[in-house]
Amino acid sequence: MKLDQIQIRTTDAKIDLTISDSQQYIKQREAKQFIEQPAATLQISHKDAKLLVDSSQAYRDLGLLSPKESVQQFAQNGLIAVQEGVSRRVSEGNALMNIGKNSGNAIVNVAKQHDTFEQQRLGIEWKPSVGAVKIKYVAGSLQINIQANKPKIDVKLGGVDHQATRSDVSGTVIQRPTVETTVIKGE
Repeated sequence: MKLDQIQIRTTDAKIDLTISDSQQYIKQREAKQFIEQPAATLQISHKDAKLLVDSSQAYRDLGLLSPKESVQQFAQNGLIAVQEGVSRRVSEGNALMNIGKNSGNAIVNVAKQHDTFEQQRLGIEWKPSVGAVKIKYVAGSLQINIQANKPKIDVKLGGVDHQATRSDVSGTVIQRPTVETTVIKGE
């Protein structure tokens, strides 16, 4: 015995689609930016440093005196030299006055006193005394003040222009789907 058979035949549907793309337009306008920074304020103040050098004692040790001290010293030395000169001339005069009483050598003795020659010494003879030059330093000062100013920033954003068209889809059926069935009887 044979069984009945069923045959099924199908055809697919065919659709024609028409698609229009969407269009989009975007434009960003430029932003406007303004930046300004005021200059910083700078203040500098200072007090001068001082270096004080007192070399008056070293000059005195060298024999270089102030005008007042020099006049006083020359006056004192002149007075002493005059007194020594007067004393020497008095003693020479007394010796020459008594030439007959003394053995006659008074002229020779006076001549020998004036005939002395001192040999000069070579080299450095002057040395300043310890601490003859006095140095004093007074420190100065420096003050710097800086006042920074913050920048001023102003930004204006540009707007956005946006336009869009929607997409469109339309479709038509070209072929409809079908299903056919056939029964074959078994004999």
